[in-house]
Amino acid sequence: MRIIIITLLAVLTLGCTRTPQQVPAQVQRLTPNEFKEQRLTSKTVVVDVRTPEEYAAGHLDGATLSDFRGGEFAQDIQNWDKNKVYYLYCASGNRSGKAAELMKEAGFKHIFDLGGYQTLKEAGLPTETGQE
Repeated sequence: MRIIIITLLAVLTLGCTRTPQQVPAQVQRLTPNEFKEQRLTSKTVVVDVRTPEEYAAGHLDGATLSDFRGGEFAQDIQNWDKNKVYYLYCASGNRSGKAAELMKEAGFKHIFDLGGYQTLKEAGLPTETGQE
């Protein structure tokens, strides 16, 4: 009887100590004001997923270009650090949303979708023109 009780206690204890499954990253949508409040560091990357022509016409100060439509984005993310914090934007929020989902599927942990460039610009975020 004692052996049965000890065995049951062992089974119950081991059953309760399973490690939780890793929760997949969630893409968070930020407003321009919420983005302004973020602390950008060397571990953060702002990515413009528009075309090179759109980027040259104007982009957020310090943003990296990675063309989603041209296929560069899918190639670029293979070499990016999955532990960094990424802020994505495009013209309207459509491409940045799709790009964010690709990053999520690839195992990136910190992904923020900022939406459209014009909205960010109108909110007073610093911008620049020209190529990288």
